[in-house]
Amino acid sequence: MTVIMERTEDDYLAEVVRSAAWDATIAPITPGDVERMEASAATIAKHLAAEKPIYGLTQGFGPLVLYSAESELEQGSSLISHLGTAQGRPLDPEVSRLILFLRLNSSRRGYSAVSPAFWQNLADLWNAGFTPVIPRDGTVSASGDLQPLAAAALAYTGFGEAWQRDGDGWQRRPAREVLASLGFAPFEWPVREALAFVNGTGASLAVSILNQQSALRLVRAGAMLSGRLAALLGANPEHYADAHAHARGQAGQLTAARWIRAELPPGHVRDERRALQEPYSLRCAPQVLGAVLDQLRMAGDVLAREARNCQDNPITFEGEVLHGGNFHAMPVGLASDQMGLAVHMAAYLAERQLNLLLNPATNGDLPMMLTPRAGRGCGLAGVQISATSFVSRIRQLVYPASLTTLPTNGWNQDHVPMALNGANGVSDALEFGWLIIGSLALGMAQLAVMVGDEPEGIWAELAEISPALDADRPMAAEVRAARDLFDRV
Repeated sequence: MTVIMERTEDDYLAEVVRSAAWDATIAPITPGDVERMEASAATIAKHLAAEKPIYGLTQGFGPLVLYSAESELEQGSSLISHLGTAQGRPLDPEVSRLILFLRLNSSRRGYSAVSPAFWQNLADLWNAGFTPVIPRDGTVSASGDLQPLAAAALAYTGFGEAWQRDGDGWQRRPAREVLASLGFAPFEWPVREALAFVNGTGASLAVSILNQQSALRLVRAGAMLSGRLAALLGANPEHYADAHAHARGQAGQLTAARWIRAELPPGHVRDERRALQEPYSLRCAPQVLGAVLDQLRMAGDVLAREARNCQDNPITFEGEVLHGGNFHAMPVGLASDQMGLAVHMAAYLAERQLNLLLNPATNGDLPMMLTPRAGRGCGLAGVQISATSFVSRIRQLVYPASLTTLPTNGWNQDHVPMALNGANGVSDALEFGWLIIGSLALGMAQLAVMVGDEPEGIWAELAEISPALDADRPMAAEVRAARDLFDRV
């Protein structure tokens, strides 16, 4: 028998997300951290004493590297100020919290010459809840996510806005006021710390990690709904046997099939009125969702490596200052693009399953659109039309951002990944994907009524959200409630 390995980095990424929650605390700096950070700073000092050029410290930024610089504080202020051009709606507070958590973890690893005292000041602010408002648009993610990270850095100087916790919600307030309310004064950024903060993939990485975790939940929900559909229709359980995955050797397929089978009642057999082989949207659900799961896990491996390590430029390493391009977000960008394509496939499968259960040709001669009042009523017709629209919108949003690269920054940034643009698109696509899951769930609730099933567990909760359609009613709120139900599974 083929041995299928299922080790992933999913648990690590889930822990990273939990570690950046509102009520979490970042671990204090350790003696080992201090030793590494001070050694990095000493390497910088040695190179400066030898009058060797260092990007950002003795030289200007980007194509201005050809010109010399003098003042660290002036350079630090110049760096975050000229990058203060981010636009668009702000990233959610939990994204901002995760961005800062990732940058703090990166800069304590001893490659970035960050002062331990400065690091601890940032960590103290994070632990106190200081959370900058970070606009989501305006970076090409090449020297890292410069503009969004600069917006965060500027908030520490009292410029711009920060989120303030208000009960269970958040309010946008002037950053200077929020700092004062927490007992902190605005501060200036020395150029070493400013470079270490903004030269990294923190924004695209944070959004992509949250996307990956949401997409994993979406696949699980899709598998549950697939199993419920198979159970209610009396589909052939052979479609979901482990043997298929063992014969093929695909780990995701094995997991998806098991999730689907978990929704089949004990002793489930094919209804003889059903075809031996169901349409692909039902028969091939383990193969589709399994492939999606494998892609999400491969992307998770890349994101986990990025989250554990350092993306700065320049770096210090074994007593040397090295200039390079670790801030280029191509690993994150390609992982995000692949996740977008995978999310589309899971959402499209759910929309096709919704179509299957609304059509008498495939739902066992039940009424069209599952309306008990055919002709007078329209049932789930509106729900399906919206779900189809959502699929189309997802396709627009997940076009690979890496295919839209454009050179910028004079001759300097002539190859850029557009990673945050892509991650934002996937984030928006997931919102529509979850609405498709909610739409399919409503179909399942009405199908259960039609076949006289007595729901239990989560299916009973779903029945309360979407009771029998005795007459047509607006169902938008029910779609959202069903979405929220399955997002919590």
